[in-house]
Amino acid sequence: MADQWATLGVDLHLEPAGPGLRRGLTDALREAVRSGRLAPGTRLPSSRSLAADLGIARNTVADAYADLVAEGWLTARQGSGTRVAQRTVVPPAGSAPHPRAAARPAYDLRPGSPDLASFPRAEWLKAARRALDAAPYHALDYGDPRGRPELRAALAGYLARARGVRADPERIVVCGGFAHGLRLLGTALGARGARTVAVESYGLDVHWSVLAGCGLRTVPLPFDRRGTDPGALSGTDAVLLTPAHQFPMGVPLHRDRRTAVVDWARRTGGLVLEDDYDGEFRYDRQPVGALQGLDPDRVVYLGTASKSLAPGLRLAWMVLPADLAEEAATAKGGVDTCGVLDQLTLAEFLTSGAYDRHVRATRLRYRRRRDALVAAVAARAPEARVTGIAAGLHVLLRLPPGTERSVVQAAHWRGLAVHGLARYRHADAVAEPADALVVGYGTPPDHAWSGALDALCAVLPG
Repeated sequence: MADQWATLGVDLHLEPAGPGLRRGLTDALREAVRSGRLAPGTRLPSSRSLAADLGIARNTVADAYADLVAEGWLTARQGSGTRVAQRTVVPPAGSAPHPRAAARPAYDLRPGSPDLASFPRAEWLKAARRALDAAPYHALDYGDPRGRPELRAALAGYLARARGVRADPERIVVCGGFAHGLRLLGTALGARGARTVAVESYGLDVHWSVLAGCGLRTVPLPFDRRGTDPGALSGTDAVLLTPAHQFPMGVPLHRDRRTAVVDWARRTGGLVLEDDYDGEFRYDRQPVGALQGLDPDRVVYLGTASKSLAPGLRLAWMVLPADLAEEAATAKGGVDTCGVLDQLTLAEFLTSGAYDRHVRATRLRYRRRRDALVAAVAARAPEARVTGIAAGLHVLLRLPPGTERSVVQAAHWRGLAVHGLARYRHADAVAEPADALVVGYGTPPDHAWSGALDALCAVLPG
């Protein structure tokens, strides 16, 4: 009978101590409530269940509960069980106060995130149900460090069709976001003896920090109107690029330079790391194909669901040369560290066509936002110039010289979150600094878009 009751209650960790069981249990429960470990309203196990867990008599538990009800620490009502009483919890002396959460901006135009309100919840839930119904039981075990085979197969087909990637499922490694993939690559490169990675003059400092954490030095390359200049690659072991839509400058890498980068890799044995962070979102002409298609043995392709679906999924992928795929899988620790259920769901989302439908719908919505932004700036802030608009979820808004800092400060005062271009400049970049805003138009939900535009135009010069 004790075994039966042990399965019916909730778990409660207590360590009764003292001269007697009843007093020890009463003191332990009182302290758990006083310290806040048992929050007001928490339902406690039945006396029979807790007695079975602790290996003591049921009457001992019932008496301890009764004592604490009498003292006001607990409440007991027929049909609702025994609960912690509603009362103010005084934190223990010396405990640090909880830090206050930073106030959310009224409008958020920082780049890097899609409209999270547009996440396809209903379709995702349908895909999750289908995927879980079809999954073999062993799919829930420790898996291949490269990721679920269903997702790798689905990605291989999609990337070949939509991005021109030459993908083999055996060469794909699923990772927990772009930074995780970059860390795996940095670890593998360091193990090979690499010491220096060339990067773009403007980019994300978090990526440079990841590489530095792997013991790799980052060297910025020159940048001009044709994109990043690969002429200074001599002496580097690898290069990290955003060739389809440079972040944050917004230009594609010129075709001559695409060829030059691949030629450098073939000639020197170097490696090109291609960040295709928003390759699905091209608006005014055919998408720029992936650089990886020129030489799959020298170019590593990195993609992510962060822009097309949501960063919180923590799903990204790498298409690697065969030998490097093994090294990256080894760097993951020999097990799949990404959530199996989300991998299976994304595989179903891709193969069912739901992913394509979602991307096409969001592409249209983002294009309308971009067009509204361009028109509003032209009409209300003629001294600012919008560039880098052919693709992606952000634009570069060029400002009169010397005004970037004051515009960013004015935006902050108005509750508008927006980043200046200086934030993305590599510390060792040699190019002349330019004044600009990097405006992300993906983040605000639809109902807030017009207000965000008004706030932006109000702080721009002109």
